[in-house]
Amino acid sequence: MTGFFTGTGTAMITPFAADGSVNFEAFGRMIEYQIENGTDMLLVLGTTGEPPTMTEEEKRALMRYTVEKVRGRAKIVFGCGSNSTAHAVEGARIAEELGADGLLAVTPYYNKCTQRGIVEYYKAICAATRLPVIAYNVPPRTGVNILPPAAEELSSIPNMAGIKEACGNMEQICETMRRVRGKMDVYSGDDNLNLPILAIGGAGLISVVSNIVPRECRKVYEYVQAGDLKKANELEDKLLPLIDACFTEVNPIPVKYGCNLIGLDAGLPRPPLTELEDAHKKIMEECIARLGVKRV
Repeated sequence: MTGFFTGTGTAMITPFAADGSVNFEAFGRMIEYQIENGTDMLLVLGTTGEPPTMTEEEKRALMRYTVEKVRGRAKIVFGCGSNSTAHAVEGARIAEELGADGLLAVTPYYNKCTQRGIVEYYKAICAATRLPVIAYNVPPRTGVNILPPAAEELSSIPNMAGIKEACGNMEQICETMRRVRGKMDVYSGDDNLNLPILAIGGAGLISVVSNIVPRECRKVYEYVQAGDLKKANELEDKLLPLIDACFTEVNPIPVKYGCNLIGLDAGLPRPPLTELEDAHKKIMEECIARLGVKRV
């Protein structure tokens, strides 16, 4: 299927209070910041949201809070991916029950299944729900790569809405786009490749850096849709240092520090992730100052 959402989505961080608990008040402010700045879709409990470190009760509470807070003002997508198909299927059912508009499922990680295993994994998730499902391909993190033939097979599943591409290989992404065009959407899942993926027909982007600069990410999308690649390139050039700063350490360590700098009270990541190192803090501080990002 195509057209589940177009535009910009934010892979939301999960803020934690000083005592380590989920900071719902801070998360509510983050939701408002995103909606006020034109974000079309909120991805909650995706890999940026640190769900492996959260209890099932915490995840369900965050889902309920999100639905109550958003009230239809943006699409809500809940992450349900797992290295266990049964766990992913259960997660999909819970997310639908709690009010999601769609689901995002990262490929199985560590358990390095074959391409056939990938297809069967997504078939099982899609069969368990009526919601649109977006596959997430991020082999640098998972060790598993959805190759173009498998993506083409996935596109025949009625409620497979798209693939979030973060494989880092534009040749592969172009081939996937060629095979699935008109059957399911392709979204940029790599902030460094937002512009080229949009330029070859990507339906939108699902961004980490948009936690900090949602309006600017939305503008990149709008410029491409208007055919103004000059303005899109100029803005993307300005954003690239911040994008790089968001990945000086494993995500979401840097972006949480960036959100703290602009007053969004992200707190620290949960262990085993650690606080951003001082040298990388300075890089983030300089990037945010250079862009003139205002405190929220």
